[in-house]
Amino acid sequence: MPYYVFKISQPTQLVKNLDLQDTFDEYKQARALARDLRKNATPGEQATYQLVFAANQLEAEENLQERREKPVLMEWEK
Repeated sequence: MPYYVFKISQPTQLVKNLDLQDTFDEYKQARALARDLRKNATPGEQATYQLVFAANQLEAEENLQERREKPVLMEWEK
């Protein structure tokens, strides 16, 4: 399964714009690109870069679009 590197911009809370940057078969190459993109991003840029491991591009995009609930904090974790 390949690794996908996405640029994610979120103009509103409900909408995520996903822009595929590149696809890699090896983790090290994908990680290096994601780190370079994060490092070279302009300071005012509101985008984030994420690395996703998935069977295909559609599955990767679905994983990134998925809304996750915030974890419940236990009393001792506060």
